[in-house]
Amino acid sequence: MAHVLALTLLSAAATGTVLLLLQLLALRWHLRGAPAVPTSRPGISILKPLCGVDDELELNLACFAALDWPEYEVLLGVRGPDDAACPLARRFEARFPGRFRLVFQRGEPGLNPKVNQLITLARAARHPLLVVSDSNIRVEPGYLSEIAALLEDPSVGLVTHAIVGVGERRLGSLFDHLHLAGSVSPGIVAAQALAGQDIVVGKSMAFRSRDLAALGGFEVARDVLAEDFVLGRMVSRVLGKRVALARRPIQNVSVSRGVGDFLARYGRWSVLHRTTTGRLVHLAQAALNPVLLGAAALAVEPGASTWLAFGGLCAAKTAIDGACGRALRPGGFGLRSLCLVPVKDLVHGLAWARGLVRSSVDWRGTRIRVRAGTRIEAAEPRRERIEAAAAGTVRPAAS
Repeated sequence: MAHVLALTLLSAAATGTVLLLLQLLALRWHLRGAPAVPTSRPGISILKPLCGVDDELELNLACFAALDWPEYEVLLGVRGPDDAACPLARRFEARFPGRFRLVFQRGEPGLNPKVNQLITLARAARHPLLVVSDSNIRVEPGYLSEIAALLEDPSVGLVTHAIVGVGERRLGSLFDHLHLAGSVSPGIVAAQALAGQDIVVGKSMAFRSRDLAALGGFEVARDVLAEDFVLGRMVSRVLGKRVALARRPIQNVSVSRGVGDFLARYGRWSVLHRTTTGRLVHLAQAALNPVLLGAAALAVEPGASTWLAFGGLCAAKTAIDGACGRALRPGGFGLRSLCLVPVKDLVHGLAWARGLVRSSVDWRGTRIRVRAGTRIEAAEPRRERIEAAAAGTVRPAAS
């Protein structure tokens, strides 16, 4: 019985490795294309919710001051003047008048704190194109140009981007960037290219303001945690339009996260994935972690042949992740970093398992219960997090 189970696990791992190779090929094909070029240059409002001071936040914001676009504004949203990011936002508003604007959140219409800010920011926006941009990303100067070009197609209702991580100095940040390059971004590209499924990344979403209004505004996602998933689905179901995936990825900046931060972040993602796709699909997702399945086979039948198979799976996964990294960021990852891919995958396996058994997440100090479709229920903030925030010792939670 143990032998049959081990073979089944190894077969699933081998199938998953083939799927990962297909994802790599789809990624390379997607990145090889040239970005679209716009024929007109409409005004663009960039909506950037802030909450605390992310790693290298000042540098992140600075890249948005020099975008290659004639008419755009960056709206820096904070919940209130006591937010740790507020002094920096004020400095940017003073340094770049007319380019950056500080916007305080008005009201609290929903349970998703990011969406609450987006509702206020969208109302304050002056231009017909809206770009949601998280505080921990950096972009190339042509970022807005490709977005505007893709939105010239009337069949496109939303533009999103693949992600590549940069700046890692601690192990949790490295794990995050290895996973973004080896699993998340290839999966986003392959889902659309091979399966016709749109996966919207909330770190960068762009709409026409009239399309967002037709969806019901950000208010339609005020009580769900995965607002990007919900809005992406509504683009096709409500508007009858499609999601376009830009050619050039955005950069996710993470410098000093620990392994615990990595586990917490993908633990949240795991709960969101299971509540949006269902338990069976979430279980099947394990095939895309061949290292985890190989380790499970090894635990069931720890023989020489199983060890050999496990080593082959680790080598194959590391090689695929390394190739994805080279495709997404200059120089890719060093050999020492790539040697940690199997360890990262096993840690991620713990986060994946959380989605099978948990229905709540810790979001910026608040315990939130997540229902089907990532609909969330109100919960009280943890006392220790409130006290730490009052003392100014809490850093922002990983998004």
